Amino acid sequence: MRLIESLKKKKLILLNIFLTLYVGINLMGGERGLFSYFEKKNLYLELTKKETNLNNKLKEVNNNIKLIVNNNFDYLDMLYREKLKYGTKDEILIKLK
Repeated sequence: MRLIESLKKKKLILLNIFLTLYVGINLMGGERGLFSYFEKKNLYLELTKKETNLNNKLKEVNNNIKLIVNNNFDYLDMLYREKLKYGTKDEILIKLK
């Protein structure tokens, strides 16, 4: 009986303790907590790196397409020789890779 009476008197203190614990636990963990923030920050950095790599590859591909469309004969000759392993009779082909 004394326990119940003392709890009734101190219910505001207990409410504050439980509320503080709840906020503290959700601040650190949880879906929007501190740990989740750092995980999402690392994921964001990785995705921005992938985006820059993909943008660079896209620029290279667009540049190659422009060279092909504009009939750049040096580039077309380079592609022809590289992909088909073609050379004339008086040339010596050396594979470097």
